[in-house]
Amino acid sequence: MITILGPTACGKTAFAARMADTLGTEIISADSRQIYRDMNIGTGKDLNDYIVDGRAVPYHLIDIVPAGYKYNLFEYQRDFLKAYDNITDRGKLPILCGGTGLYIESVLKGYRMTPVPENPELRASLSDKSLDELIDILTKYKTLHNTTDVDTCKRAIRAIEIQVYYKEHLINEREFPKINSLIIGIDIDRDERRAKITARLKKRLEEEHMIDEVKQLLDSGIKPDDLVYYGLEYKCVTLYLTGKLTYDEMFEQLETAIHQFAKRQMTWFRGMERRGFNIHWINADIPTEEKIKTTISLLHQQS
Repeated sequence: MITILGPTACGKTAFAARMADTLGTEIISADSRQIYRDMNIGTGKDLNDYIVDGRAVPYHLIDIVPAGYKYNLFEYQRDFLKAYDNITDRGKLPILCGGTGLYIESVLKGYRMTPVPENPELRASLSDKSLDELIDILTKYKTLHNTTDVDTCKRAIRAIEIQVYYKEHLINEREFPKINSLIIGIDIDRDERRAKITARLKKRLEEEHMIDEVKQLLDSGIKPDDLVYYGLEYKCVTLYLTGKLTYDEMFEQLETAIHQFAKRQMTWFRGMERRGFNIHWINADIPTEEKIKTTISLLHQQS
């Protein structure tokens, strides 16, 4: 497999699509929010990136569950394996592409996961806790290397629920195959990344009607708290639409949050390197054809 990773706004999807078109293969998404249907602008699906010179590049694990659903890592591993087997069974080399480090690492390292059911009594007992209190409780069960996945009370409660289940039950772990992958990282200058994030945010708000998208989700019956759960765009725009933030406050908080998110993504990827993953970093600014040649060369060296 080829894995293409990088922070938001680095251009990894467009490159992955070109790479897939060149090799005549398909892409498996590693994005924790693009799995949701009807959440297009805020998640940056940019499905036009999958059209290369008029040809559609097949992709997997995008638009697979409804908005409002609470998808988890166990389900991602399950769905990844289905897509991976589907592609390899047809003699193709899958390309895994995305910015969700946990998803990427879970399949490259073969984390063994088990499904964890909801615990209504535990959830009720935690319902009046603040986020800081919940994080304090969670740290008693596990070491938190970052708080990317526990930035809301609902996420923190779910994390505690999982840890309590692991402590109280004998875990029947899922076997996960060893997957050898060439890992390509798209390296973008920090200032350039920040400028692209800000420009992209303005475009999504002013030209692509991201606020209307969130409003439609709310009008469809999805609860505000469920959209806040997804963080970033859906959190801030929902708070704006429910009168808890002004437009300027929304923009400022969202811009800051996305910059922080990109920084956390890079922290995760650097952590992967410390954990033994060999990531070949390619400058985002070099031409796409040069990126493809470099990747193919590295692929030949690895094989």
